[in-house]
Amino acid sequence: MRPIRVLVVDDSILFRNTLVQSLESDPNIKVVAQAKDPYEARDAIIQYRPDVMTLDVELPRMNGIDFLRKLMPQYPLPVVVISALSDKVFDALEAGAVDFVNKPANMDRVQLNNFLKQELVTKVKIASTAKVGNLKKVECREDIRQIKRIGSDRIIAIGASTGGTEAIYEVIKQFRRDIPGVVIVQHMPPGFTKMYAERLNNQCEVAVKEAQTGDRVVPGQVLIAPGDRQMRLVKVGGSYQVECRGDEKVNGHCPSADVLFRSVAKVAGKNAIGVILTGMGGDGAKGLLEMRQAGAPTIGQDEASCVVYGMPKVAYDIGAVQYQLGLTGISGKVYSLLSI
Repeated sequence: MRPIRVLVVDDSILFRNTLVQSLESDPNIKVVAQAKDPYEARDAIIQYRPDVMTLDVELPRMNGIDFLRKLMPQYPLPVVVISALSDKVFDALEAGAVDFVNKPANMDRVQLNNFLKQELVTKVKIASTAKVGNLKKVECREDIRQIKRIGSDRIIAIGASTGGTEAIYEVIKQFRRDIPGVVIVQHMPPGFTKMYAERLNNQCEVAVKEAQTGDRVVPGQVLIAPGDRQMRLVKVGGSYQVECRGDEKVNGHCPSADVLFRSVAKVAGKNAIGVILTGMGGDGAKGLLEMRQAGAPTIGQDEASCVVYGMPKVAYDIGAVQYQLGLTGISGKVYSLLSI
């Protein structure tokens, strides 16, 4: 296989050169061009036709988000955004970026090396497999049915990774206040999960917040696992709560969808519904299988609508997925299962 061809866009020549050196230290990646602003990047895209672009958000002449909004309809390209801790990263993802990496301030040499050679390289490789533009596809939506009655023991658990920020939004924006309590794991660094929850809370009918230990799982509310905590479902005094602890990574992730799903299988059993969305790797597949074996209906996003058909594919292949659907049909299926 030929190396992944990458275009690096950053206005700092020093950091740009650091990015190039780190990316090219991997034999499977070749940086074919560099650019200091969106206008140079546009010309480089036409000339070199890269497989992936890394993009800084703050750029001269035009910011990275506006550039994405102009670029993606004309030239869909997998983009990994490099950003400091800022909610602008979600504007970039909404504009079509596949993923992002957090550029921490005041990194020492060891931290910088880990950030560049592990996180950035890994996400560039994942982005090279992504199908950009899938979230914009028009699909038939399953009708949202009215729920006659919600038992206090019902719960919905969702897991996602690459492409998941927009996929989760597509699902929960259809949820009304009558939806049972929802618990979500989205692979994301600490700090960003709180901003993501606040963003969804402003965009959706349901209430959305970053979870804390002791939060009750109640109808009409969505709890998102913190970016550096494993979230588990527990039952206290007859009601569901979440427990968030700084445990070790599972499947390379903290939070991990497997950790959440396994706790839901154990605590809620057949009263839960499990959903696995777009993402690289196999996190969540075994936990979703445990949910299905415990009697819970399970849903997996289909290949056609996934940005990265990794996690849902592994789950489907091991028999964890009972219903496989396009992204825009998932919320309707959840409602139909609740109406049975």
